[in-house]
Amino acid sequence: MQLFENIVGNNKIKESLKNAVKSNNVSHSYLFIGKAGVGKKIFAKDLAKKVMCLGNSILEFDNCDSCIKFDANSNPDFSIIVPDGKSIKIEQIRDLQAKILEKPISSNKKVYIIDNADTMTEESQNCLLKTLEEPPEYAMIILIASNENRMLQTIKSRCVIIRFEDLTNEEISQILHTNDQDIIRLCEGSVAKADTISEKREMFAQLKNIADYLSKNSLIDVLNNSDLLYSSKDDIMTLLDFLNIIFFEKAKENIKYSKAIDIIEKTKKKIMANNNYDMCIDYMLMHICEELHK
Repeated sequence: MQLFENIVGNNKIKESLKNAVKSNNVSHSYLFIGKAGVGKKIFAKDLAKKVMCLGNSILEFDNCDSCIKFDANSNPDFSIIVPDGKSIKIEQIRDLQAKILEKPISSNKKVYIIDNADTMTEESQNCLLKTLEEPPEYAMIILIASNENRMLQTIKSRCVIIRFEDLTNEEISQILHTNDQDIIRLCEGSVAKADTISEKREMFAQLKNIADYLSKNSLIDVLNNSDLLYSSKDDIMTLLDFLNIIFFEKAKENIKYSKAIDIIEKTKKKIMANNNYDMCIDYMLMHICEELHK
């Protein structure tokens, strides 16, 4: 299998990193920046695996000992650091600094991915600076962040910054194997959202039926046929976002649906303010029915 072969989107980044690998000009430190769910971590892991590969193929993964262990999540020369709670703490960076000084065991390189690097405290980022300034020749560090503004300028200046773009609707369609434009728009260019939405596709189909039901039936009938909304508290924000997309398309032909969108937004605020959940759904359905039947 070739480097980045199974990754959809961001083709310019694929070519840039492939060229770096081919010319043996891979940086010791990268900062991958982009919306959550556009594939930054998948790119980082693929790059790490290739850099650590002991085979002779330039862009192919060989069935070497390093690759086998990497695929089995048992390569001692590869680590992913994730937030401890809400942030990446200085103790985690100090642990990285101690281990990175140990030479590779199964590969020619050691690679550390710091996921959600924008959750590092300022103290943690300052601690990491020394390692970025004077890394061991066999080491690579890849930082992954969604919010560039949370990264210190001193950190950014010591990394090669790679900015990821959102996936296109065509790429989302390819991932989900669907041409349902409502679902595709809900993904907002994110693989993570695409995965979540793919798992909930049946729920979205039911929600489309509820949206049609709202404009054609009485409030009592709507309430009796909206169990999905009342039983999906954990997924309600995603469902309401999808309902907004459905109504946005309908609003192009009937202005009444734009008022329904306002009602949904008010409902979301009520739910986030911990108002009684069932009453929030009652409020939304009642007022949407009222607007659509005027």
